[in-house]
Amino acid sequence: MAKKESKNIAKAHAAVVKPAYALPEAVGLLKQVKYAKFDETVDLTMRLGVDTRHADQMVRGTVVLPHGLGKTKTVAVIATGDRQKEATDAGADFVGGEELVEKIQKENWTAFDALIATPDMMRVVGRLGKVLGPKGLMPNPKTGTVTMDVAAAVKEIKAGKVEYRADKTSLVHVPVGKLSFDAQKLIDNATTVIGAVVRSKPSAAKGRYIMSITLSSSMGPGVRLDSAVADAAGKH
Repeated sequence: MAKKESKNIAKAHAAVVKPAYALPEAVGLLKQVKYAKFDETVDLTMRLGVDTRHADQMVRGTVVLPHGLGKTKTVAVIATGDRQKEATDAGADFVGGEELVEKIQKENWTAFDALIATPDMMRVVGRLGKVLGPKGLMPNPKTGTVTMDVAAAVKEIKAGKVEYRADKTSLVHVPVGKLSFDAQKLIDNATTVIGAVVRSKPSAAKGRYIMSITLSSSMGPGVRLDSAVADAAGKH
């Protein structure tokens, strides 16, 4: 039996009266129908016309949100020597070498939002796949988390760097801020993510690439965006 919607949820869903909205309208609508007592996260979901079973159609990358996410990410760094001091000076929350790898492996410890490793440490970090893989925390050169420039990587993540990746169903889910943000900040963050995904179109992808874009908040309705939003963001 289908679960009955609460009055608040039903009212919020009923407010979505158009098949698609311009981005500023969508942000305004989510703010208008807010009823939750906590500061909700605003998420962007993009359905892509790709088949991620094929490596040449994988869509993945990172982008720094101009206004951050409304919270500071906890960053861990696995490195040796001077790189450890550089990471600490840059604001990393946890810094270590093989002892940090051992802690993660033995204790299933993942009290961080991002993990950065230097290339020389990947020989030992590689054995953490079972712990970090399912949580999407494994360092990867494609996302800039395997690098010798650990200071720059830490600063980018602290500044609001997010990863986007098409899942098995060709959906990309990315947080773009908090509902308490000024509307323009949410618009800027969402435009930045959409533009990055548009520019990441694989050459092997044929036909229509952006199938749909939806903006939603933690407790609010999904608001579909007009197709013109992607075209504009791609030129941004």
